[in-house]
Amino acid sequence: MNQSIWKIVCLISIFSLIGCGGGEKSKKETAEKTQTIETFSGADPSVLVELGGAGFEEIAEKLGYQTYVIKPDEEIFFGDPRAVKGGTLRYITSRFPATMRILGQNYNYSENIDLIIPLCYESLLGIHPVTLEFIPSLATHWKISEDEMQFWFRINPNARWSDGMPVVAEDVVATWDLHMDETILMPSDQLVFGKFERPVAESKYIVSVKSKELNWRNFLYFGGMRLLPAHYLKDLDGTDYLENYQYKMLPGTGPYEIRDEDIINQESFTFTRRPDYWDADSYTGKYTANFDKIKVNVVKDNLPLVFEKFKKGEQDIYTVSKARVWMEECDFESIKKGWIQKRRIYSERPAGTSGYAFNMRKWPFYDRRVRYAFTYLYNREKMNREMYYNEYSMMNSLYSGSVYENPNNEKISYNPEKAVRLLNEAGYTKRNREGWLVHEETGRVLKFEIAIQKGSAYMVTPVQQMLKDYGIDMQIKFMDGNTMWKNLMERNFTIYMQAWGGLVFPNPETSLHSSLADKSNNNNISGFKNERVDALLDEYDECFNQQRRIEIIREIDSIYSDIHPAAWGIARNYWRLLFWDKFGYPEWMLGRYVGEHWDVFKFWWIDPEKEARLEEAMTKGESLPQGELDVLFWPEYLKGTGSDE
Repeated sequence: MNQSIWKIVCLISIFSLIGCGGGEKSKKETAEKTQTIETFSGADPSVLVELGGAGFEEIAEKLGYQTYVIKPDEEIFFGDPRAVKGGTLRYITSRFPATMRILGQNYNYSENIDLIIPLCYESLLGIHPVTLEFIPSLATHWKISEDEMQFWFRINPNARWSDGMPVVAEDVVATWDLHMDETILMPSDQLVFGKFERPVAESKYIVSVKSKELNWRNFLYFGGMRLLPAHYLKDLDGTDYLENYQYKMLPGTGPYEIRDEDIINQESFTFTRRPDYWDADSYTGKYTANFDKIKVNVVKDNLPLVFEKFKKGEQDIYTVSKARVWMEECDFESIKKGWIQKRRIYSERPAGTSGYAFNMRKWPFYDRRVRYAFTYLYNREKMNREMYYNEYSMMNSLYSGSVYENPNNEKISYNPEKAVRLLNEAGYTKRNREGWLVHEETGRVLKFEIAIQKGSAYMVTPVQQMLKDYGIDMQIKFMDGNTMWKNLMERNFTIYMQAWGGLVFPNPETSLHSSLADKSNNNNISGFKNERVDALLDEYDECFNQQRRIEIIREIDSIYSDIHPAAWGIARNYWRLLFWDKFGYPEWMLGRYVGEHWDVFKFWWIDPEKEARLEEAMTKGESLPQGELDVLFWPEYLKGTGSDE
């Protein structure tokens, strides 16, 4: 197999899939099935060795299978041996997920993608957090045909669902079937997983799948598909799944579960560490999932209140998204005394995409000239200078700061002269008595609405004023996050202030393919259509040469930039984190490619000595040492402290 595929990966969270448990019939059936669970450890003795049974490891290589063995010197990247189990991590978020499902309509909230999925559900394969190679997860071994069109996976016979049932090949088939059910209302799933024929359970532990077309991402996505239990799914179609499991959880295979009684809709949900987690003693599992419980409370659409609750000790960690807060409000007593630690953690986290996305399906942004005029009036350099303490760099690409960014994209800066000329060309030559631009033929006022949460007003009102100075009326409407997301997915918006995470290796298909432009519930939010991009996407799928893939993405980036479905925002390559000084954590603190606070939930732990020291210091009013502000583990790693690159 072409070795380049082993260096290919998107963020581990992508295509993470879950569901939720259902009605009385399902509960009864599960109880009956639970009574028949195998009591032995290891493989079912009735399964032949060549079909994945006991002893498969000894003959796997002869059968053409491969695996990855974690080396002792890299164990630290899978968790710190100093980790201690126990305690509760308290966290506050500003919204309750629209669903606890992580498959189907509205599953793609960050709370689902980055928290619920990786803690509760697993895929056949994992990704090495440093080298990006494939590593075992639910599957111990895998095989790829010479033409790279068929894959086989051997499921770990020890793998178990949280209800005690064994993980089997039929679970893979049932999960794929649900992805392909159009009634889950997530058309991008059918686009991605429709590239495969229906998987085949060749035995209890061996599953195979054939690709319908050559695509270098096929192995990545199928191997990374989070599994759901077939013994729940067999009686469900997509409609039943969406309706019955919106706020309930299907059994998972991960180290945590969210019990029904621990889901208080719109208020909180709590993870409980599984004492019977099947992979608890492996290199990848034994130093992770250290908290007994993770309590997630919801304070809707009120970031200042969340911050105040953190300062009062009602939550344990807080990410500082605003530069002003970081520079002006993070020197209060608890930080000065070292009770709360302050860190700026650098990583190779992709910048993602920020700024303003235009709905090109609607007036006025179906006109390219209006889109460009908005962008020329969006003085982000001034905002960075006057509001953000020059903490950010300017974004000019879908792939800002990566090798995929096209260096020839226009570096757009504030230019009101260009904006006025374009508006005139678009027919907005005069103003009415109120000072707003009106179209010379239709008399329509250049007025549109943007929905935001109250906490975002400080970022949007300056842009509103910039536009107002030139006769454009952008009206701000405050809205809760769930309603905003629903409207976005249903294309009921004109302009949207966006902030998307990035992928280590891009997958532009699910956000740029023309087939998704006029469909709801997918990431092609602007309605982008382009025949050349569609052709490039087809070539990208079949290209196993990384350098050519870079060239393809750069051309796509150039076309997208020229069509201009978005006004680019700003970017930063570090994460700002505050936390009460009672935690232990790996030296790297946050992962190389994730680089966000979600890694805290998986890799950190409560250090009993630190916790006692903190309590004593707070009782006596004494200070604790404040550590170094900047965490530069990954930049130093890349300079040669163990890096092979």
